[in-house]
Amino acid sequence: MYFFGPLLFDHATLFPLPTLNGKERAQSRQWVPPRECYNAVFRMRRKRKPSVRIVARAKLPTRYGDFTILGVEGTRPQDSAVVLSRGRVNGAAPLVRVHSQCLTGDVLTSQRCDCRAQLELALSKIGRAPAGMLLYLPQEGRGIGLMNKLRAYQWQDRGMDTVEANHKLGFAADSRDYAFSAAVLRKLGVRRLRLMSNNPEKVRQLEEGGIEVVERVPCRPRTTRRSRAYLRTKRDKMGHLLG
Repeated sequence: MYFFGPLLFDHATLFPLPTLNGKERAQSRQWVPPRECYNAVFRMRRKRKPSVRIVARAKLPTRYGDFTILGVEGTRPQDSAVVLSRGRVNGAAPLVRVHSQCLTGDVLTSQRCDCRAQLELALSKIGRAPAGMLLYLPQEGRGIGLMNKLRAYQWQDRGMDTVEANHKLGFAADSRDYAFSAAVLRKLGVRRLRLMSNNPEKVRQLEEGGIEVVERVPCRPRTTRRSRAYLRTKRDKMGHLLG
């Protein structure tokens, strides 16, 4: 068994053990680079169809408008989300933002990234739309977790960009998985949507999960001097559509 970030991973579980002979079983337990483990696990995740249950529902008045807030869980501990919804989201394609948690940006107002600005822009636009929804996902640090994200910050302070820092720690540039997000949307009756995102991979994964993205709406708030290098890296190394 190997521990890489938030994952406890046995490489042998990638294969049905009864199909392996003794030599193959031994080879399957050899050390595997962390990044390869992550990539294999994400391939497996995207093939599954997660189950979803709504565990809480309440009214949430905000400065962006009145929403319904829902707590949603799946069968695995990491499958959870908070949903803010308004209007008839199971009608014509609503405006949707799938937002990954960022404690440093969303809460602590960090200027290393544009996460809080994106969140506020999304809530503002959804609050003015006839129908819309925000999914808030516990995928801190593009899926590597808060402590590993802070470790990545240390390497960035030494001159690495966000992708190089993730690789230094043995992680992919982006470890997020949107299979559960697609399952949540289906559970809430959303089959077609307008997605607020700059990330083509998010569009691709949601469509793989059975959600039709009829329009990609750019989510580009005003940037700060301190976040420009980070955004250039996302554009140049991760394919985000930032102009």
